[in-house]
Amino acid sequence: MRKGRTYLKANDQVEVIAGKDKGRVGKVLKVFPALDKATVERINMIKRHTKPRDASQQGQIVEREAPIHVSNLQLICPECTQTGRVGRKILEDGTKVRFCKKCGESIESK
Repeated sequence: MRKGRTYLKANDQVEVIAGKDKGRVGKVLKVFPALDKATVERINMIKRHTKPRDASQQGQIVEREAPIHVSNLQLICPECTQTGRVGRKILEDGTKVRFCKKCGESIESK
């Protein structure tokens, strides 16, 4: 399986730009680079039917987030608070940083 590249990291604020949750904003919980997907807080909720594990436990329906493709997400810049594309650049000291293509500021994950 190929290793995907994504511009998202955990704790980034993103907006959904396509699909049933279009326009909603959430925080990235986990990124799956090999699948080009990410799990976003309270976005793309599914119902999971679980069986009881032992006699004392009941079966239940659990609602949880499902991964969503990164092409349906757009990063919200923490500096200009707008959605925009993300670029990559290498600074003079050799560190790689992401930057907002609208305002030019670097994007630091919190």
